[in-house]
Amino acid sequence: MALYYRDDNVRVTSESIQVGGQTYPIAELTYVWHTRTRLTLRSGSRILGRWVLVSLLTAPLGFGALCAVSALFADWSERLGAALIGLAAAAVLALALAPLLEFPLMALERSYDRGTAVHEIWVQHHGAETLLIRSEDALRFGQIYRAIQRAMEAAS
Repeated sequence: MALYYRDDNVRVTSESIQVGGQTYPIAELTYVWHTRTRLTLRSGSRILGRWVLVSLLTAPLGFGALCAVSALFADWSERLGAALIGLAAAAVLALALAPLLEFPLMALERSYDRGTAVHEIWVQHHGAETLLIRSEDALRFGQIYRAIQRAMEAAS
């Protein structure tokens, strides 16, 4: 018996698929497919959170651009001083905030890993269509679906 996937709730082997307390023998499955449903409130809030994170990460660039534009409209004597002060402040700010950028960038990356849609895996078991898994985590969904495909291919 080969084990293709296992987590706390799902186990896919060469003989069966176990989801929660239910077991579906591979030999009894006639068809497996997946669907993608509409956005939910949770996935919509994930998209909004991405926009907020991107806005927060780019706000210092916008501030620097405003400072640069305001320096262009100053006198020549003030431009050089303003540019040097702006460059020094930007360098100090970049060095001070660089370690802190890791956290919002990790959160942004995780939001893309999870995806924005709800994915479902359906099977035809004894002639009835049965929902196996519903997940908003795109990575987990892909791993489970591929494991089921490999189990079905090995059984045929």
